[in-house]
Amino acid sequence: MFRKILIANRGEIAVRVLRACRELDVPAVAVYSEADRLALHVRLAREAVAIGPPHPGESYLRIDKILAAAKTTGADAIHPGYGFLAENAGFARQCEDAGITFIGPDSRSIERMGSKLEARRTVIASGAPVVPGATVALESDAELAARAREVGFPVVLKASGGGGGKGMRVVTREEDLASAFRLARSEAERAFADGTLYLERYLESPRHVEVQVAADVHGGVVHLGERECSLQRRHQKILEESPSPALSPELRHRMTDAAVAIVRAAGYQNVGTIEFLVDRAGSFFFLEMNTRLQVEHPVTEMVTGIDLVKLQIRLAAAGERLPFTQQAIAFRGHAMEARICAEDPDNGFVPSIGVITELELPGGPHVRVDSALYAGLEVSPFYDPLIGKVIVWAETRDACATRLRGALGELHVGGVRTTAPLLVRVLGDARFLRGEYDTGFLPLFQSNGAGVSDDERFAAAIAAALRRHRDHHSPAARAREAKAADESPWAVFGRRSQMRRRAPE
Repeated sequence: MFRKILIANRGEIAVRVLRACRELDVPAVAVYSEADRLALHVRLAREAVAIGPPHPGESYLRIDKILAAAKTTGADAIHPGYGFLAENAGFARQCEDAGITFIGPDSRSIERMGSKLEARRTVIASGAPVVPGATVALESDAELAARAREVGFPVVLKASGGGGGKGMRVVTREEDLASAFRLARSEAERAFADGTLYLERYLESPRHVEVQVAADVHGGVVHLGERECSLQRRHQKILEESPSPALSPELRHRMTDAAVAIVRAAGYQNVGTIEFLVDRAGSFFFLEMNTRLQVEHPVTEMVTGIDLVKLQIRLAAAGERLPFTQQAIAFRGHAMEARICAEDPDNGFVPSIGVITELELPGGPHVRVDSALYAGLEVSPFYDPLIGKVIVWAETRDACATRLRGALGELHVGGVRTTAPLLVRVLGDARFLRGEYDTGFLPLFQSNGAGVSDDERFAAAIAAALRRHRDHHSPAARAREAKAADESPWAVFGRRSQMRRRAPE
C-alpha cells in the first residue's frame, strides 16, 4: 500500500477519497486554491498545500504545482478524482516519469480511450457495436459534407479529445454543416486545447446506459452492472439509477459482455466506465469510455456493496489482483443518485452563487449524502456547480424513487438555489416512475411545466420575493456583504458575474 496519497481535486470527490484513504489507513494530502482555503476537504485532511489562485488554470490544472506538492509532502501516489486532470494522459505520464503512482489507468490507456476516434477504432476491433460515423478526423468542409451524406442526417459533430457536451453540435441540414463545424471546433479548442472533430449519426432521444468495469494488471476483468443515465440537461446527467429499467436480461447480458470485450481490447487496467446509447429498437452502440471514477459511482456501490474508490487504490498498488471474480459479485435491490447543483432550474439553470446560510441534510435507512457542504461555505463561480449528491437504496425501484423523493424533500440548502426541487417533481412523474424516459425527457418535462401546480408556482414566487428581500435588506446579509467585500474578492467577482448574467439584454 502507498505511504501517502495526494488528492488532486476539490469538493465532494476530494472528501470522498479522503474518507477512503482514512479507512485504508493511508495518510492523505489535500491541495487547494485560494477560493478553497476554508473548504471541507482542506479541513479534513492531515496535510494541505496551497497551489494558487481561484481559477483552475492557475491551480487545479497546474501539473507542475500538483507534482511539486506531492514531492514536498512525500506522497508516492496521486488520486485525480474526476474532472480537472483525471483523464489527462500528459499528467499521468508525468506522474509515471516522476516515480509517482497515478491512481487510475496508465497514460497509454488514457490516450487510447480518451481520444474518441482512437476509442472507436479500438471498439470496432473488439467486435462491439458503434454508432455509424467517421473513424478519421475531419479536415475540410468538402470531407465533412461527404461524410455526413454517407452517414445520413441528422448527424452530430463531436470533439475527439473531450466530453460533457463541449465541442458538440447536432446538424439536421447540410447547409448548416460548415458553420456548426467552426463553432464546435472553436469550443473544443477552448475546452480541451484540441480542435479535432469527428462525425456520427445522431440518435434522437436514445437511452444513455453505462457499464462499470474494473481490471487488474494480471488480465482479470469484471463488470459491476449498469447505470441508467438518461435524465440529462445539455448532455449533463442529473439523476442516475441502477439497474436500468430499460434493459431486458438478454440485452443486459449482451451489453456487459461487450463492455468486458472492450476493456480487454484496450488493455485497460483499473476502474473505468463504458458508455452506450440504446435506440428505440433496443439496439445498443458504444458511445465512449471514461478512464476514471464517475460522479455516479455511489449508485454501483449501493447495489454491489463494493467500495469503488478503495478498489481503485488497491488496483493501483503494485501487483494487486481483483479481490473478487465475476461470479462472486452480487447485485441487490435498486439505487438512485440525485445530483445537487447550485443552479436555478426554473431560470435556464443559471448558476446560483453565494454563501450557504443554512444546511439541513437528509437521513434515515439507506440514505447517503456525498458533499463538501457546511453552513458558511461560499459557493464559488470558478468551479463546477455540483455541490453534493443524495443517494438512496431500496429493495425495489418504486420504493427507491419514493425514498429519494422523501430525502430530497428533507434537504435544505439556504442561500443558493439548487436542482433538488426539479428532481422532486421528476420523481413524482408517472412516466419516470414507469421507467419511460430517455435523453429527451427532461427538456420536454420542463417545457410542459410538468409536475408543477399553480399553488406551487405561487408559493415559489412568494419564496423568491422573500429571498430577494432578505438578501438585499437584512442586517445579516449586509454584514456578510461587507465582510465579503473586505476579505473575499472572488466572492465579489461571483456576485458581479451573477448580476451580469441576470441583466436584461
